[in-house]
Amino acid sequence: MQFEDNRVYRVKAVAEALDVSPATIYRAIESGALDAYKIGTGKGTLRVPGRSVNVYLNDCGEAAYQAYVVSGQSPAADDTVGEVA
Repeated sequence: MQFEDNRVYRVKAVAEALDVSPATIYRAIESGALDAYKIGTGKGTLRVPGRSVNVYLNDCGEAAYQAYVVSGQSPAADDTVGEVA
């Protein structure tokens, strides 16, 4: 899945495209794993650049490769109730 680099996306749109909850995307933003822009004053609104989502997905893919291919961990061990991201 590729996001257009020059577009910005709502958190909800990113979450739906990745089949995770918006809370998962907010956690990725808060942890610094996913870049976002705050637009407006006060509470404002967040927008996520497409290129940031693509970088985040590549980083997640690399982490999975390192964990499951290089280290030999079993993906079944990560199967928990809820979301992973």
